[in-house]
Amino acid sequence: MSDGQAGLAELLRGAQRVLFFTGAGISTGSGIADYRGPDGLWKTRRPVEFREFMESAAARVEYWDQKLEVWPQIRDASPNPTHLAIVRFERAGRVAAVVTQNIDGLHRKAGTSAELLVELHGSNLEVECMACHATSDPEVHFAAFASSREPPRCSACGGPLKPATISFGQSLRERDLSRAVAAARHTDLVVALGSSLSVHPAASIPLLAVERGVPYVVVNRGRTEHDDLAGLTLRIDGDTSEVLPPAVDAALAPPPSRPT
Repeated sequence: MSDGQAGLAELLRGAQRVLFFTGAGISTGSGIADYRGPDGLWKTRRPVEFREFMESAAARVEYWDQKLEVWPQIRDASPNPTHLAIVRFERAGRVAAVVTQNIDGLHRKAGTSAELLVELHGSNLEVECMACHATSDPEVHFAAFASSREPPRCSACGGPLKPATISFGQSLRERDLSRAVAAARHTDLVVALGSSLSVHPAASIPLLAVERGVPYVVVNRGRTEHDDLAGLTLRIDGDTSEVLPPAVDAALAPPPSRPT
């Protein structure tokens, strides 16, 4: 175990209410490309803003086409060791919340409980009506769109359907933001995993805990916007799937017995 992993294990061992804050870097090990990365969707497609989606039929076609392109990848992806390590720590009763920027649903698939999971940017595992806000299974809607090229509409009210993710220009759901803020104000350790910490307001969530003097760990491959933060306790550069699982295992291991 590296010095960084040992330091993380020691912090985890002493914490009772950990806030895990996760970004796209934790899901690359599950085969999901970062939208902003070298092979990300935004390298070849312009994201459709929320206002455009609501006002333009052509924009809705483009939006659904973009989502259809990545849907098989999202649907078939499986959690990796990072997601599973977080679940192990939750089952020990020591997780305050898992706040994620990710829309891939892998925390859900791994077993993170709904009571502790805050998907700040929504999830591709549901489709939401923009009028009545009813939710439904995406598979049938993607199949219908692939066949007809017509953006689907709600069977109950006729409103436009949209994968339940937060688009550019769309406000975060107030309930999700409030839950994340509450967790940051009651945690005793924050561990940010796989995020460049550059997308706001999400990236401000860990800082609410840092302002209270709570220890703060950042694990990411490459620089983040919090690397020079005065309140940063530990910075580990690396793959979260290699860093976190051994640290969690060490933190949860029973202490060695003392000779009598």
